[in-house]
Amino acid sequence: MISFIKASLKTLKVFIIFTGCTILFYYGIMLVNEEYQNYHRYDEPEGAALKVSTAVHEDSSLLDRLVWFYLNGE
Repeated sequence: MISFIKASLKTLKVFIIFTGCTILFYYGIMLVNEEYQNYHRYDEPEGAALKVSTAVHEDSSLLDRLVWFYLNGE
């Protein structure tokens, strides 16, 4: 009978620790989500940033685009 009570208390302790860690993890994830919720990724860059052009010429052939890709890595 005593061993059953000890086993039950150990099981209860593991359950409480697991539940506490799960709740802590959940609120940690919610805090990180709230931090990056209002992060403006698409704002205009400041400083010496360069504009990237992804325009493709309409008269370029597939071979021209492939050569351009191999030469520039784009």
